[in-house]
Amino acid sequence: MLAVKSWLSFGKEGFDMSRIGRMPIEVPNGVTVTVDNDNIVTVSGKLGTLSQKVDKLIKVEVNNNVVVLTRPNDSSDCKAKHGLYRMLVANMVKGVSEGFSKTLAISGVGYKVVKQANKIVLSLGLSHTIDVVEENGITLECPDATTVVVKGISKEQVGQFAAKIRSLRPVEPYKGYGIRYNDEVVIKKVGKVSGKK
Repeated sequence: MLAVKSWLSFGKEGFDMSRIGRMPIEVPNGVTVTVDNDNIVTVSGKLGTLSQKVDKLIKVEVNNNVVVLTRPNDSSDCKAKHGLYRMLVANMVKGVSEGFSKTLAISGVGYKVVKQANKIVLSLGLSHTIDVVEENGITLECPDATTVVVKGISKEQVGQFAAKIRSLRPVEPYKGYGIRYNDEVVIKKVGKVSGKK
């Protein structure tokens, strides 16, 4: 269960969770959204099913393929939960219809990855290879020998699994060897240079 903390607006024109909370969520064709008596939202689509318990303060209604979340008052706690749960439900709708993915790039002399059945085998300059097995809800793809694509319907699970793979060999700052996100900017450090005599 996610811990809900206060979210603050950054100025009148800045980031405001309450504004996000008010935005309706369109439900695409092939996706169904239901809400039970315990305020558990279940979203089903072609890629799978996800559920999320929503705080009782927040009311979730589904009408004409649109999901709307409302709050009882404008307290800071209510505003924070309103925006948070709206984002979570929107991510669930996207996840079961389109899915999420994270791409990792591997760089280094002799560094490579291959897919074998339900796992990937990584060669990362160590004395042994490292196996990473897919878990329930996660699929791994290797379009080439230096790329890993993590896919799944849960944005949180995809992010956590990608971070787990990245942690196996974080990028070192001098030559840039290691595993990084494909959109990650790595700032290299300059190595020590011996002084002239």
